Amino acid sequence: MKKDKTTNEEMELPEVEQNATATEKAEEPITLQQLKNSVTEGDNAPTSTLTLRTILGGDLLTANMVRRQVWLCLLIALFITVYVAFRYQCQQDTIDIAKLENQLKDSKYKALSSKSTLTERSRKSHVIDKLKANQDSTLHSTNQPPYKIYVPEED
Repeated sequence: MKKDKTTNEEMELPEVEQNATATEKAEEPITLQQLKNSVTEGDNAPTSTLTLRTILGGDLLTANMVRRQVWLCLLIALFITVYVAFRYQCQQDTIDIAKLENQLKDSKYKALSSKSTLTERSRKSHVIDKLKANQDSTLHSTNQPPYKIYVPEED
């Protein structure tokens, strides 16, 4: 009933007086008790519009939706960290593989070079030239062709 009387009384006041009382009420500090009385659980939460000011002001981070999704955000951060770590490890492995492939290529070229050098030095003409250059050697090339020795088989 009191509320009805106050609303009726406000309606009976002329417009000038209503404006004066509204400015007086606006100047009065609102107490915590008045604020609690004016807010009920049935009130809708204010709709937040996504603007640059709300993002930079941090209003977005205090929203209930973000608070409910904290574990999801942490899980996503963990997945991103793991993804970056695996990518870094993959790049390091690729660099190591490239280095090892270069070492393998160099080793193949060295082996091929050594093989060709050995083949050239072990040719008959090269060996004969070395024997002729070394006079004190007891080795010499044969003048007779090779012949076969037949050995009879024993039964």
